[in-house]
Amino acid sequence: MNADPLSDDEPPRRPPPPPYGRSFDPSPLFVLLDGMRRAAPREMQGQLTQLIREFLLTLRSLIDWYLERLDRPSREPEVEDIPID
Repeated sequence: MNADPLSDDEPPRRPPPPPYGRSFDPSPLFVLLDGMRRAAPREMQGQLTQLIREFLLTLRSLIDWYLERLDRPSREPEVEDIPID
């Protein structure tokens, strides 16, 4: 049996699929935004920091809105049975 993982004896293994229902991970986005802020010229860093702050506040507002929507009871129409004679 060959222990070489690159041998042609077996087909290459595929990585496992992501788990069902996996949520979005925002950490790469935040790393990108921080990198952009650090790479900006000094004159623009304050403006970019303010832009990132506004983006994060908007994201927070969207999350709050969505959570409020989840907490509300469902708005199903009221149905009344009417007897037919």
